[in-house]
Order: sequence, then C-alpha cells, then structure tokens
Amino acid sequence: MAKKKELKPRRIFKKKPCRLCKDKVKSVDFKNVDLLNRFITERGKILATRLSGNCAKHQRMVAGAIKKARLVALIPFVKVVSGPSRERTFKGGRR
Repeated sequence: MAKKKELKPRRIFKKKPCRLCKDKVKSVDFKNVDLLNRFITERGKILATRLSGNCAKHQRMVAGAIKKARLVALIPFVKVVSGPSRERTFKGGRR
C-alpha cells in the first residue's frame, strides 16, 4: 500500500502596512536622506517591497528618489563593509 503524504498547513502572512500611506506622504523627496536610508540595506541595495512593506506606488517613488540621491552624491552607490579583505583564489593557486 502506498502511503499518503501529509499536507502541511500553509501559513498566511500578514502584509506589512505601508509606512508612507500611513503618514499620508504625497511625494518622496530625494533630499530627505533619513527617510531614504530606511529603505536601503547595509550594502546599499534598495529593499524589496515585501521587506519594506511599501505599496507599489510608494515603492516606485522611493526607488526613484534613491537613484536620484545617488546621482547627486547624497547616498553612496555601495556602502563599504568593514572586515577582512576578500581576495579571490582561483583553482591551481594562480591569480
């Protein structure tokens, strides 16, 4: 006789509320660096919508403002992470 696989109950995740909708923000300004830093990882990448909790409209505004702030040099493109240097070693020990 073949055994039936037991189905695991799927978890239903509650979507985070959009902070910008909650505060009734009309537009995101690229000069507001404190606000923009909330939506950037420690490496300098833009957080995804599911992680930041932004709605699609505000996520587009935030992404555009971050890109504009990077061009004006208010935010770095890549943040340098302190730690041991990462030298790549190739097979055979050559560089």
